[in-house]
Amino acid sequence: MKTATLIAAALLTAAIASAQPGTPTAMRPMTGGMVGIPTAEGKLPEPLKDVSIKQKLDAQLPLDTEVVDASGRRRTFGSLLRGKPVVLAFVYYECRMLCNMTLYGLVRALNAIPNLSAGNDFDIITVGFDPAETPTVAARKMQELETRYRRGGIAKGTHLLTGSAANVKRLADAAGFQYAWDEQTKQWAHSSGLMVLTPEGKISKYFYGVEFSARDLRLGMVEASRGLIGSPVDQVLLFCYHYDPTTGKYGATVMTLLRLAGGGTVALIIAFWISCYIQNKRRKTHHAERLATVSR
Repeated sequence: MKTATLIAAALLTAAIASAQPGTPTAMRPMTGGMVGIPTAEGKLPEPLKDVSIKQKLDAQLPLDTEVVDASGRRRTFGSLLRGKPVVLAFVYYECRMLCNMTLYGLVRALNAIPNLSAGNDFDIITVGFDPAETPTVAARKMQELETRYRRGGIAKGTHLLTGSAANVKRLADAAGFQYAWDEQTKQWAHSSGLMVLTPEGKISKYFYGVEFSARDLRLGMVEASRGLIGSPVDQVLLFCYHYDPTTGKYGATVMTLLRLAGGGTVALIIAFWISCYIQNKRRKTHHAERLATVSR
């Protein structure tokens, strides 16, 4: 009885915690390219009313926006682009829960992606939306990511940025990422997700949540790069899989698979017919040669 009571108390505590801003349940894909969590009455909690991710696929991020990197250097967002696809996340570095889970989920997915490495094949950019945070805070977070990324070299193509409230909001608005300060909890209310940018800084894909599929993230980056990274197998997978913006995931397209199966069947029939034709011709030739031999 005591054990059951303890389990029930733990579950109740988890449920209460999950209803607060900055926790994973504040991120659930919804229709219309937005995310959020409704209450039992079907309404969003007050701090989350204006917090969502509104998809703006193919939107160009403002490249002239000034940001500050982890070393304290002022740069434009566009100067960080190096002709590679970019994984972009909006976070605040001292977030108690959700932002850490997002970044660590990203690193786990990247660790599981074969043959593509951060800094070589793609870059990572995070933008801190808490104006009180400094480059020093961003630098500490960079050290955490370095220890978690197993291939090494992540710092070469990773930029953890801070900036003025106006400049960060300009970037976030262009990307469709919304956040708000919750005075009651003294935290930033926000959703969780990643965006994949083209090498030119346009939004190509959105991925929601705090755990990310290595396959989906890889295909998203390959597609954003327009085939500049990845293997021939990736190009075939992109042909077979379709990105669903409402879920932020890749799914197998039935019609494509049916076409491939149909094409394969036709190819086998043609190959079988050619093989039969060749064998029949050989038999006729052999038979004619035997008749010629006998007639002599």
